[in-house]
Parts: sequence; structure tokens; C-alpha cells
Amino acid sequence: MQDKINKSEKEWKAQLTPEQYHVLREKGTERAFTGGYWDCKTDGVYRCAGCGAELFDSKTKFDSGSGWPSFFEAVSPERVELETDMSHGMVRIEVNCAKCGGHLGHVFNDGPAPTGKRFCINSASLNLDDK
Repeated sequence: MQDKINKSEKEWKAQLTPEQYHVLREKGTERAFTGGYWDCKTDGVYRCAGCGAELFDSKTKFDSGSGWPSFFEAVSPERVELETDMSHGMVRIEVNCAKCGGHLGHVFNDGPAPTGKRFCINSASLNLDDK
């Protein structure tokens, strides 16, 4: 990935909406079925709401029934960073933007072919660049 973005929390707060800040910088989660992209069918590229990095293509989006936008792969493995998340009494794999470190969501091993992955991503962490 290109150079990482480093901003102060004050700079992030000035740039992001309160919901985006909560999700991207405080590792928050929006409620299921409330985000703007959970049922979006528009073609395009989903970018990080924090830094604009291309993360997911609409061609990899599927309806998981979870209430969050779900993708079976990232645009490129280098665009996301995965780390173990042991919060809330669970062990999950957290997905972060590789460029700005923003929290995007989690990835699970119950997705469709060809990857078997379900990147369960918060709408607040994304902006759709429609085609």
C-alpha cells in the first residue's frame, strides 16, 4: 500500500461525521439494516470514507442477510489489514483500511464461492463511487 495516512484525532473529527468517526476511529458498529449500503445494488467501487482508498468492488457484493454490506473479497488483499479482535467475548477477524487504519468491519468464513469469505462492512466506513 502507498504511504499510510497519519492524522490526529482532532483532524479525523473535523473531517468525518460523528457516525463515521465512531466506526472508523473508535471501532464502532452501526446497527444492522440501518446503513446506507446494506441493500444497495448500484455498480461501482466502494472507497474508504476516511481516506478514499478503493476497497471493494460492487461485483463482489452479495446479500448475506446480515444487514451490513457484504463482499466476498477486497479489490486487492493489500488494501485491507486483518487482525484478531477479542472484544465483546468473541474471537473475530477485524478488517481495517491499510492506508488510514480505519475500522471497516469483520471478515467471516461463511461467504459464497469463490473465496468462502464474508467481509461484513459498516456502511459508515464506505463511500460508493458509482459507475
